[in-house]
Parts: sequence; structure tokens; C-alpha cells
Amino acid sequence: MLRYSLSDADLADIRFGLSPLNELGLSLRALSDPARYPVHLRWVRRVTEELPAPALDVLRSLVDTRSWVPDFLNPVPTTPLTRFDDEIAALATLDPDRLDHDLDAVHTTRPAALRGPATDVRQRVVDAVGELWDMSFRSTWTRMRTLLEADIVFRGRTTGRAGLGEMLAGLAPAVSFDGRTLSLALRDPRVRTVDVAGAGLTLIPSLFTKNVSSPVTDDGRPCVIYPVRGSATLWDPAPARGSGALADLLGTTRAGLLTALREPASSTELALRIGVSTSAVNQHLRVLHDVGLLSRARHGRSVLYVASDLGEQLAGRDDRDLGPWS
Repeated sequence: MLRYSLSDADLADIRFGLSPLNELGLSLRALSDPARYPVHLRWVRRVTEELPAPALDVLRSLVDTRSWVPDFLNPVPTTPLTRFDDEIAALATLDPDRLDHDLDAVHTTRPAALRGPATDVRQRVVDAVGELWDMSFRSTWTRMRTLLEADIVFRGRTTGRAGLGEMLAGLAPAVSFDGRTLSLALRDPRVRTVDVAGAGLTLIPSLFTKNVSSPVTDDGRPCVIYPVRGSATLWDPAPARGSGALADLLGTTRAGLLTALREPASSTELALRIGVSTSAVNQHLRVLHDVGLLSRARHGRSVLYVASDLGEQLAGRDDRDLGPWS
């Protein structure tokens, strides 16, 4: 159990962040124990077949039997626009004492791949992380980031509609919030209480977290890593196709887009799901937006679309009492 004690100032300083290195670091748990992450089995199979054995050995060695990963692979981002190149450059210059500290916090006895002078171990880690990024994440990060950004938009909408407490408690079943203390029911048997004390709290959505995660040690910036909505669509996207009366009214593609946009998404993500060009999707989205069926907002480098209240009603997903015209 980890409890974050929050003051009024801390509650006002809750923010979201995205970290490519954080996602890569957490993905090592799926490589180490694929059975616990069935959604990612296709990805695991591809990585284990294509990544050189020495790099795979180093990456798997970073995870212990409790699925703990060293904190230096889970940096707390300060913005949703963090770049992997900046993070890997910081990792390459990580203080050797810090590297040893974080590894020893995870491993009682280090695996062979992580033994030796700290500078040598650091270079092995940097090389292996870079190989995994180039082999897999570089080509899929845009799609991953779109899902992560869409989740942030969803949490923002939840805060606006139901309040901060409802949003925090809804991050994952293992998260609870009593107005002052945010409690995380972790697999970690330790009971820890951390006074945030003005350090701020960062919420980090992840595609590779099943419930909720946190730093292994308490000497970094406080954060909560929570599971993103829609992670099952990452590797096996379903084409957005509408049917029935809605399709008769709007056409199958636009009806499918309206149905898919119950959760925010960008035109790039939707194009990948449907299998058509981004420009074609943008034309449909523009029409749906112009007639009031979609709302849009810029988040980082992306423009995210989501069904408006009118769009929700038309798609038959609005639970409110619509009065005599329903």
C-alpha cells in the first residue's frame, strides 16, 4: 500500500505527463512474464523473435520476480510532449551511483547481465533500450501516444463533469481517494506514506500497466502510473464501420467514426483503425464536426475528436432524460 498525502496546493498541482521511456520500461514486464499481459502477446512474440539475444537478456534482467523495474527506466515526465531522444540522452549520462541505487532497490542479487562497473552496466542498458526502441517503439509510438493522449482528454472530461475526486478514484480499481489521501493498493507488501509536500503529483497513463504502478523508491517526484483505456485496440484494431439506421443516415464510414469516437482519438489513429488515408478521415471528421456531432480540442501535437452531446444522443448513447421528444 502506498499513500500520497496531499495538501490543497498539491491538489491544485496535479498534472498529467507522458514518457516514451516510461512506456518502454514498463513493457519489459510483458517481455519478462508474457502470461500476465495477454493483450501484448503478439508484440512480445515479435520482439523475442527479432531483438538480438544479448539485448533481450539485458532487458529481461532489469525486471525482478515481482515485476519491479528500476526507477531510472520510469522517469516522471513534466509534460505530455516528452521526447525519447531526450530521455535516452539523460539515461546515457545517469550518475553511476544513482544507477547502482536503483538497481539495488530492485535486485537483491543482480543478474549476470547487470554486473560489473556501473558505467559499463549503464552502457549495456542504454544500448539494449535503444535497440528495443528502434526495433519496435519508433514505428508504433505515434499510435501509442494517441491512445495515451486520448485517455488524458477523457480524464479531463471526467474532472469537468464529476470533479477531481471522481477522476482520481476512477483511475484504476486499486486507487482510492478520500479528499486528502490518494491510496494505491499495490502488489508491493510494503506500507508507505509519502507527504507530497508541494512536490506535485503526476498522473501517467500507460499501455503496459494492468492495475496501478508507482516508483520503487520514494526519493523521486510522486507519480501514479495507471492503465490507459482502450489498450486492447493497440495491436488488433477493429475497423470502424457503422450499420443500421445510423449508417443509413450518415453512411457506414461516418456512422462508424461517430461510434468509435465515444473515446477521444486523432485522425491519424482513426485512419490506422479504418485502413484509409488520414486525409480521407479528416474530410469525414470535418463534416461531422461542422454539423455539431463532434467536438475537437488540441492536445500537444494532435487534434483529438470526440462525440459531442448531440452526437452521443444520435448514436443512442446518452443516458439523460431527453423529455417528451425522446
